[in-house]
Amino acid sequence: MPGAGRAAGVRRLRPRRPEEPPAREDEDLLLAAAYVSDAQYNRNVPFETSPRAIRLYYFYNHWTMQVAIYFFICVDLSLALFEEPALFPLPFLATSIAEVLCLTAFFGRLVHFAKVTPQMVFWKDTKNICIMVTIVLTLIDLIIYGSLEAVNIHSIRWSRALRPVFLINFPESRQIRRTFRSIRNTLPDILYVFLLFMFSVLIFSLMALKLFGVRSLKTVEGLPYFTDILEIAFELYVLVTTANSPDVMMPAYNFSRWYSLYFITYIIINTYIFMSVFLAVVYNNYRKHLKNEILKLAYLKRRKMIEAFNILKVKVGTEFVVTEAQWKRLAKIVMPHISSPHLELLLRISDEGQKGHVDKMNFLRLADLLNIQVVAINIKRHPLEDWMPRVYQSSASLLVQRMVRHRIFVWVYDVIILVNAIFIALDEKKPFISNAEWLFLSLYIIEILLKLYTYEPRAYFGRKQFWNWFDTLIIIAALVATVANATIQSGNYNSQQILDIVLILRILRLLRIIVSIQRFRLIVTTLINIGPTILTFGGLVLVVYYVFAIIGMEAFQGKVRFFDPNFTTPEAQVCGNPALTGSAFARDHYCKNNFNDLASSFIVLMELTVVNQWHVLAGGFALVTHQAAKLYFISFHIVVVILIVNIFIAFILEAFFVAYSLEKSEVETAIEKKIQELGVGVQEEEMQDGKLIDNMDAKDSGFSGDDGDNKRKALKGLYFRIASKKYRTVDALLQQMFESEITPEDEGPSLDEILNLSPSDIYPKNPSLGNSA
Repeated sequence: MPGAGRAAGVRRLRPRRPEEPPAREDEDLLLAAAYVSDAQYNRNVPFETSPRAIRLYYFYNHWTMQVAIYFFICVDLSLALFEEPALFPLPFLATSIAEVLCLTAFFGRLVHFAKVTPQMVFWKDTKNICIMVTIVLTLIDLIIYGSLEAVNIHSIRWSRALRPVFLINFPESRQIRRTFRSIRNTLPDILYVFLLFMFSVLIFSLMALKLFGVRSLKTVEGLPYFTDILEIAFELYVLVTTANSPDVMMPAYNFSRWYSLYFITYIIINTYIFMSVFLAVVYNNYRKHLKNEILKLAYLKRRKMIEAFNILKVKVGTEFVVTEAQWKRLAKIVMPHISSPHLELLLRISDEGQKGHVDKMNFLRLADLLNIQVVAINIKRHPLEDWMPRVYQSSASLLVQRMVRHRIFVWVYDVIILVNAIFIALDEKKPFISNAEWLFLSLYIIEILLKLYTYEPRAYFGRKQFWNWFDTLIIIAALVATVANATIQSGNYNSQQILDIVLILRILRLLRIIVSIQRFRLIVTTLINIGPTILTFGGLVLVVYYVFAIIGMEAFQGKVRFFDPNFTTPEAQVCGNPALTGSAFARDHYCKNNFNDLASSFIVLMELTVVNQWHVLAGGFALVTHQAAKLYFISFHIVVVILIVNIFIAFILEAFFVAYSLEKSEVETAIEKKIQELGVGVQEEEMQDGKLIDNMDAKDSGFSGDDGDNKRKALKGLYFRIASKKYRTVDALLQQMFESEITPEDEGPSLDEILNLSPSDIYPKNPSLGNSA
């Protein structure tokens, strides 16, 4: 095959000729499908284009392989739960064997990746080098630690802090990796603000030393007040987070009211102005670098679609096109489970003139079409209409159905939910209150039964009907738990666990009010839509937490111990360490906040993220080790609270604004327009109100016929709508932020140029659409 063994970014295939053998045609179709699939999921892996490499690439991207690598990553990260200091102790041999198995899986995945990527590209990729170096370092650490353990010499498993490298650097984690790149690119701009901020803290520290150090003031604990420059700098840094306010100023304030002006000035400058500037700088620079990243993805997607078009194009008249048959085969390879009606709908959108082929402009948006979730709704008759049509179509039955469909029915149950909330807040030990619970449960069960009587059950419990499932499961669970609780109580036995479940289920029922209020539903839907992007930052936070937790366990394990509250020994009063005698750490009973296992370490880090009382935690661990230990806590605060949390806020602001107020893209508009032209459209409001459940025969047929009436008859019982969660991928949502800045005619740079662009590059424009045709 021409171009075999070359990177995907440099291959240029000639147009397919009719006389080509079927095998060659299938190979070209697989290659084109690989490009389209990469464009759909925004993969930027340069792969070999030989038939064997393409098949290996398909296997590499198969969901089972991705699940397997994530499984081994999770196992590798969770080993810290079973290693010393362990939450669930296991022998070193067991954990080391498990880690070697994980490393073997990582190495196998890397070898597989090397088989589909050009050698020059593979060895230039920093991600691959990081994975290989981490595997080697981990094996060296295992051998050294195991050898020392065999002769009863304790050592440090320093390679455990490197385990998140596998989570970051495998191609499947490109969202987390992109976030790290954005942070890295934002750091230089943040650094100048941070240095200026620290300069301000030091200036105020020197002022405090000169103002208060000579006045022999004492703290509440009886210690000298503001006499050490390093201690002053730490206390003022903590004051920026407000965690020690107003405690830190009280000795000076008690001495003279005028000294409060010093602290007020400090708080205004450093807490409000500098922290706001941090957020502004982070938001501005992060958005700029994110924009470049997403524009790169958009150009990459467009280029890959052009490559796919160039492989499949044939000349019809004066233009190059893709035939309808090839387009269908391509779409079926990219999305094997796409239904025939859905495929026909997308073809009607792409082949606007019904000419039997798809032109270049329409072909290039195939990846976008596949990323828009179109829900096919098969309208079915209600089973009761088949079983007893006279009764179901009687005037009384139709009246009940109209009542259930009416908005007043929803309002009535909204009022019932609010009344139920009031009863939940009251004392349930009173017989009237406890008996009222049975009344509310009965009303909720009646509501579900009426809806099932009115709406077709399979549609009511459809795969996308989350709130219907939620509502029903909560009511059934509440009924079962309430019956179980009543039965147990009748036997003069109280189960606190079952009672807790009952109470929680009662409160969860109140969430049903979200479904009824449009604005609430819009906000929740928006949060669900940006949920995957939030999870990306969750992965980022997990990486940082894990590294700091491993470092914290190695530095502080066993220094603080928790004793049962029943213990009254002097050792229990100081968390097992005499160095904590008289400290705020011991006085506030923070003994359980320790680094004696991974779970406890994560909880401590979460408390540090919240920043309340984090100086007490830092002070406690500094007392049991060294004052330099405070640098660990300051570093965590800088990395997580100042940097990551601000970037998280910046991203959520951007993503939420986009998802909340995003107008429909050109592709969505085209899909909805075609759906309405075919007369098979269902609006989101109709889904919420149940209006789609009409008494029609179900017929899952394709688009046949030439005129509009025939199309409607062919589609009897089959309707479509754009899903509430419109995008299949996180990147598809992100691209909506900046897609308006790329004109349809702009093909951008070549694949090689795109892959070699740095995040700060300004992407060139290349509006010559006909060059690649």
